Amino acid sequence: MTEEKQKQLGKTLWAIADQLRGAMDADDFRDYMLAFLFLRYLSDNYEAAAKKELGSDYPDIAGDVLRETGASTPLQVWYEENLSDVPAFEKQMRRKAHYVIKPQFLWSNIAQMARTHDGELLGVLQDGFRHIETESFESTFAGLFSEIDLSSTKLGKGYTERNAKLCTIIQKIAEGLAAFSTDVDTLGDAYEYLIGQFAAGSGKKAGEFYTPQQASDVLSAIVTLDSQEPRTGVKQRLDSVMDFACGSGSLLLNVRHRMKAAGGTIGRIYGQEKNITTYNLARMNMLLHGVKDTEFEIFHGDTLTNDWEMLRELNPAKKPAFDAIVANPPFSYRWEPTEALADDVRFKNHGLAPKSAADFAFLLHGFHFLKPEGVMAIILPHGVLFRGGAEERIRTKLLKDGHIDTVIGLPSNLFYSTGIPVCILVLKKCKKPDDVLFINAAENFVKDKRQNRLTEEHIAKIVRTYQFREEEPRYARRVPMDEIEKNDFNLNISRYVSTAQAEKEVDLQAVHDELVELDKQIKRAKQKHNEFLKELGLPLLP
Repeated sequence: MTEEKQKQLGKTLWAIADQLRGAMDADDFRDYMLAFLFLRYLSDNYEAAAKKELGSDYPDIAGDVLRETGASTPLQVWYEENLSDVPAFEKQMRRKAHYVIKPQFLWSNIAQMARTHDGELLGVLQDGFRHIETESFESTFAGLFSEIDLSSTKLGKGYTERNAKLCTIIQKIAEGLAAFSTDVDTLGDAYEYLIGQFAAGSGKKAGEFYTPQQASDVLSAIVTLDSQEPRTGVKQRLDSVMDFACGSGSLLLNVRHRMKAAGGTIGRIYGQEKNITTYNLARMNMLLHGVKDTEFEIFHGDTLTNDWEMLRELNPAKKPAFDAIVANPPFSYRWEPTEALADDVRFKNHGLAPKSAADFAFLLHGFHFLKPEGVMAIILPHGVLFRGGAEERIRTKLLKDGHIDTVIGLPSNLFYSTGIPVCILVLKKCKKPDDVLFINAAENFVKDKRQNRLTEEHIAKIVRTYQFREEEPRYARRVPMDEIEKNDFNLNISRYVSTAQAEKEVDLQAVHDELVELDKQIKRAKQKHNEFLKELGLPLLP
């Protein structure tokens, strides 16, 4: 599908969402809309795999004839005619498609029930969601649809009204999708588009689940380059990539996309997310982009207290470590640093971030799990570059130990959740350059209606500057550590790369000569004017 068609599909679905949500706020309706899009993808993918597996045995029945038989899908016809073969078929489907969906729960049946306004739709949906959560996958996706409350009064007062509302929503979505190809990339892109549109309408709440595509592009491009020799290009393989505040998972998927586009591979994707709604969005997003359930692991829990058991391994030989870490954690998040956390292996060598801003706590968490040869790119507010107290001590140690590789300043108003300018810190446990690269990209953007935006050229310039460690007046500079030390380890970008234009030096002699000449011209003009006045018998100018 062309890029224009993909945008058209996204806009079509967004128009449906805008039209149908009624009294429901955008965040609530988002969950329904995206869940149905997810179900459509799972169903299409599964039916295509089933057709390939069964070959000529797959029932070739047109829709009208199918409805006359009372069956919901061609696959249901096969199930009913081959009951004894179903267990073996489903076992094979688990091996090849990595999941199973019973015929009655497939989108084609759900959409048909919606078209006919079947009074049982709501109950079938409830059973279908429960089936997908507990039985479809080898991994248990418990709570995947926990935020989709089919008994909510926002859908209607009673069962009949709610059922009718769901029929209308699903029918419109089915009609909207009918004119488009629905392969994995297309539906994945539509899902991302809708997340972005809902984020735009969510204001500050968008920061909980969405990293703007442009910022995501910069981070993913940086971490997919060879960490020790970026100029050699994209690595052929990342064994593991981690985002400890993964939101809807878009950033992780962007890393995967870049690796695939460059002909490389990723072993396994890891994410952690505290917000239950966003956690479910991330799991759906992974599956909808064709990431198999065995290829990713998203954990629901608090990053700062480190309640993911896998990451609490005390044996250094077994401690998880990642090739690439990306993150866009909540800015200046208030947290509760305790005495126990002060002794936590993640923080004890650097100290605790202040209660008022957990920015460095997030950073140190990720850095702890970075492989020695790995790279980490994290989006943070500018305050981490210059604030004093505990943050200054943490920043100083990271600099003295040679772990801060690059500081990138981005324009203000890039994010839906805040208008403040942000920065990207690139960290490595073993970095080769003994300086710090500063990139001041704050002035490089285009202004859209509501947000500022980085173009592909802006993004490419940032990445190229990082990759080749290029210097450019008023844009990028490699700063030696002794200069940073003289500035008390303050990393305020404008101290090292100012975008201010120097005032043009004034040539006083030239200005004087120009004024003298102007004075002569004035006198000549006045003399000529007085000659005219004299001829007319009028008073002369003094």
